[in-house]
Amino acid sequence: MHTITGKTVLVTGANRGIGRALLEEALNRGAKRVYAGTRQPFDHPDERVTAVTLDVTDAGQIEQAAKTVGELDVLVNNAGQVTFDDLSDRAVLEKMFAVNFFGVYDTIQAFLPALIRSQGAIINNISVNAFAPFPLVSSYSAAKAAAFNLSQSLRGLLAGKGIGVHAVMTGLVDTDMTKGFDVMAKAAPEHVAKNVYDGLEKGEEEIFPDAMAEPLADSWRSGGGKNLERQYAQMAAQIAAAQSA
Repeated sequence: MHTITGKTVLVTGANRGIGRALLEEALNRGAKRVYAGTRQPFDHPDERVTAVTLDVTDAGQIEQAAKTVGELDVLVNNAGQVTFDDLSDRAVLEKMFAVNFFGVYDTIQAFLPALIRSQGAIINNISVNAFAPFPLVSSYSAAKAAAFNLSQSLRGLLAGKGIGVHAVMTGLVDTDMTKGFDVMAKAAPEHVAKNVYDGLEKGEEEIFPDAMAEPLADSWRSGGGKNLERQYAQMAAQIAAAQSA
C-alpha cells in the first residue's frame, strides 16, 4: 500500500479534467512534489508543482521527462484520447493505440528504473470500456482493453520488485473527453481523484472510482477473470523461482 504524503508524483495529461483533479488532490494530500506532464505550457501557483512537457506519443519527450524527474514514487498514466469510430478506418485504430496503449507502455518503461528504486506505484487510468466496449468508440475501447491487460501483466511481473500496479476503471466523468456522451449522469473529476488515491492507499488493484463503475467492483473482484489473473500470477512466480534455483 502507498500513500501520497511526502511523495513525488507524476501525472500525465495534468492540465485538465481528471488529470488536473489528480494533481490537485495529490497536493491536498501532502505530496512533496507533483510533476505535471502536459503537451502545452502549464503554470501552477503551488511551488511544489513542476511542469514537464510530455506528449506520450513522443519518445524524445518521454525520455527527456524521465531525465528531468529523476526520482519518482507514483506514476499516474492519465493522458488519453477518445474518437468516435466504427472500426472502418485503421488510422483511427492506430491513433487510439498510440495514445491509450503505447503511450502508457512507453511512459512506464521510461520511469521504471526510478519506480524500482523507490518501490513505488503505477496508476493507469483505464475505463470500464475495457470490460465491455462501447460500439461508438470501438477503437478507444479496444486500446483501453489492451491497456488493462498490460496493467495486469505488469502487476505480476513487477510484484517481486515491490511495485504496485493499479488500474482505474473509470465510468463517465464530466470532462472535455465525454462531451456528447449525455445519456447518463457524469461523475465530477474531483470525486474520481479522491477515490483513486483512496484506492491506492487501500491497496486496491482495480479501483472503481465513480457511480457508473462502482457496481462492477464486487463481481470483478470475486469473478472468474480476477481469479484466473491470480492463478496465472502464482504460476508465473513459481516458474520464475524454479528457473532461478
